[in-house]
Parts: sequence; C-alpha cells; structure tokens
Amino acid sequence: MDTDSSLVRFHRLIPGARPPQRADRSAAGTLPTRAFRYCEAATSASGFGWWLFPPMDLTLIWDGSDIFWTFPGVDDWLPLQPSAQCPDFAAAFDEMAPPEMQGMSPPMLTALPEPGALQMWTGLIARTRPDWHLLVRAPANVPMPGGYVLYEGIVETDAWFGPLFTNLRFTRTHVPVRLRADFPLVQAQPVQRIAYENATLSSMTVVDGLQGADWADYHATIVEPNQRPERPYGGYAVGARKRRQAAEAGCPFSRSAAAVREPVPA
Repeated sequence: MDTDSSLVRFHRLIPGARPPQRADRSAAGTLPTRAFRYCEAATSASGFGWWLFPPMDLTLIWDGSDIFWTFPGVDDWLPLQPSAQCPDFAAAFDEMAPPEMQGMSPPMLTALPEPGALQMWTGLIARTRPDWHLLVRAPANVPMPGGYVLYEGIVETDAWFGPLFTNLRFTRTHVPVRLRADFPLVQAQPVQRIAYENATLSSMTVVDGLQGADWADYHATIVEPNQRPERPYGGYAVGARKRRQAAEAGCPFSRSAAAVREPVPA
C-alpha cells in the first residue's frame, strides 16, 4: 500500500528539468518591501501553491501565422509543425517505459488551432488526494516576461493522470519570447472540488448597506485603528498570521476533513 501522505505528488519525467518548488511569499523577491512586510493578502497569494518551470531554456516567436522555436546550441528557428519533443526525451522515455508504451512520449510543445496559441508541457505528471485538484495559472504577483499570457485551468489531478500542460497565447508578433528553465512558468494551486462546485458558487447574497453587527465590525477594522495614529503598521498581517498559525496547529492541511488525510492513491 502506498503510504505517501503528501497532498500532491509530482512525477518528473524529463531528466534534468528543474523540480517544482514551493511558491515564494516574496514573489521571487519582486514584491515591494512594504508589501512583503505588511500586506498579508499579497504574500499569502504569492506563496499559495507550487512553482512549475519550463523543462529547458526556450525561445519562441510567432509571425502571425506560424510558431517557431529554438534553444541553446541551435542556431536556426525550428518550425512547430505542429508539435515538438524535448530534445532527446523520446529515447529517454522509451528506456523507462514498458515495451507496450514505448513511442508514446508526450510532446513538449504543440501549436493549437487558435492563432498564436501554444500548449506547453511542464515535464510533469501530478497526482493529488481524492477531491483535490490543481489550478494551473500564471505565478501570482510575479512580473512576467512580455509577449504572452497564460490561460488558467483547473485539472482534476485525482482522476487525470497525464501530462500537466499549460496553454499560452502570444500577444505580439515577430518578437522573440524567452522562457527560462530557472524562472517559474506557472503556479499550481491546490483547490478542493467543493470550492468550485455549482452549489458553492451559487451560495451568494447581496445586501444594500451595512446592518447591525456589520457596523461594529467596520468600526473595529477601520474606524478604531485610524483613531490611533501611532499604531504600529501591519495590524491585519499580524492578525492573519496568528489566525493561520492557530488553524495550522497540529494539522498539516489546516482544517481539511479527515478523509483528506488518506494517502495519495497509487
């Protein structure tokens, strides 16, 4: 029986590719110092999930019709017609795969039918606990290179055991876009199925103005602190950190249900 207690297990298939790492609360050191010290909302979002990286250094260009790519050691632009393997990966895959699966290595790059759209494999396959999925999106609060934007997607990685892709769309033509193997390409964030079920998202009310206890909460949050001009900075951050520490005490996944603590399935 598999005894791995991790919430998510990443399988790295491309040898030498940078492994996933916990996202950094400072957004790779790019958050302003004041935001890093006092804005718990920004640092929590920045550190929520794991960074996934391109499997190798790549440069891409879109001419408005076709996509071309190149990498260190190659002097020419290679046309993407319509997909390309990571160099030498097909042979490496066949060496580790059972005989009946040889020749089935996933491509690293695939040109999609939509103009300027590209699918890129991270070199990973992910498996999560039952009812936990991965939201794959651009790294939170990290300034991204220009020339492209990422689509966001929620992958049901408790059931889908296949290549973990991301899709991007070029925003400029005839301008090279460099993807560095040491710079995060996407951020994978764990979400429970219930968080985006219809019943959950339909559970919303809108009221006009504030009522009763709402005013007391507004006073405690906004009015009272502003009546103390000598108050220390970062009151929200301090309170949020204390609440998080209390919630996390004695539980690796905060207040998750007991079923969530089952081992990752084999």
